[in-house]
Amino acid sequence: MYIKRKISDSLTTLKNLRYAKTNSQKSFHRYRVTVGVGGNLGDVKRRFEHLGVYFKKDKRVELLQTSLILKNPPFGFANQDDFFNSIIVLKTSMQPVVFLNYLMRVEKKFARKRSFANAPRTLDLDIIFFDDRVVKTSKLQIPHTEWSKRESVLIPLMDIYK
Repeated sequence: MYIKRKISDSLTTLKNLRYAKTNSQKSFHRYRVTVGVGGNLGDVKRRFEHLGVYFKKDKRVELLQTSLILKNPPFGFANQDDFFNSIIVLKTSMQPVVFLNYLMRVEKKFARKRSFANAPRTLDLDIIFFDDRVVKTSKLQIPHTEWSKRESVLIPLMDIYK
């Protein structure tokens, strides 16, 4: 069951108590990572729930918090279904590039196929922040270069940091 709230003609928030998670346990992991979660193929809301379960079971990460889910129109390649986006906060001891590779394996596990930029997808995981680190390589940019320009990141972030 979702609690829906329409915030504009093109944006709707959804809150699901099964997806929402706050964990205040002490963690042995070193780094706090904010990850953008998105998708628009298949049952994305259910996939988000399964992703939460996956992270809860994986000892390499600790799931700290999840935001509301935002339904919003696509950008870039516009001829596709609306996206669902959320933010999760994890703790890990992996270094940024290792963590990026880990997220890419998780995407693949959830049937992500890479065809072209901004293509429809089952699951998209983007590192938004990695503690207070700044990383600029050809493969990885932290903080995420477009985070402050995207409602799909800002609105879920506001839900976490309200």
